Amino acid sequence: MSQPVPPPHQPQQPYGGRPAEGNPYAGQPTQPQAPTGNPYGQQPPAPTGNPFGGQQPGPYGGAPFAPAPPSAPARNNIALGVLAAFGAAIVAGILYGVIAGSIEREIGYAAVGVGFLVGFASSKVGGSHPVVVGAAVLFALGAVYLGQLVGMSMVMADVAQASFSEVFFGHFDTVTRFWKEEADFMTYLFLALGPIAAIGGAKKAG
Repeated sequence: MSQPVPPPHQPQQPYGGRPAEGNPYAGQPTQPQAPTGNPYGQQPPAPTGNPFGGQQPGPYGGAPFAPAPPSAPARNNIALGVLAAFGAAIVAGILYGVIAGSIEREIGYAAVGVGFLVGFASSKVGGSHPVVVGAAVLFALGAVYLGQLVGMSMVMADVAQASFSEVFFGHFDTVTRFWKEEADFMTYLFLALGPIAAIGGAKKAG
């Protein structure tokens, strides 16, 4: 059976196109092509790294590191710690001597307080460095000894009806000789309490 023959004159397509064989849509106007690939491909690339430029990005590309806060000043200043021990020993030794001379006897708790004050002040300023602690022990021993001499000088000045400065500074050799003659077990015990308390004060401050 033969195919029907189309009439010789076909009407023109509405848009002037000629259909291609086998494609009924070929004669239609060309539709705009849809964009292919990444629709954002023409946009400028996103900035990378740190948007603030002057700072370094973090280890995971995030926010930059915040500047580290200034470190606190170090406490382990040996020189200041030794000076603090010396100053505290002078003050505490004089106070100890005044108390002992006023009541004409020594008090064990006062000797402990002298050593503790020296050790605490030195380590509070200079830290727990062995040099600072050693200086506090030596100065505490000297502070108790100074206090004993001051107290003895006050007693001798009262007996001799003289001034304290005259006895202590004018006859210091006599005061030390009299201290050796009068020293007993309790005298040396108080001397030992000062350094022991200084170690405790240093540990308390550290």
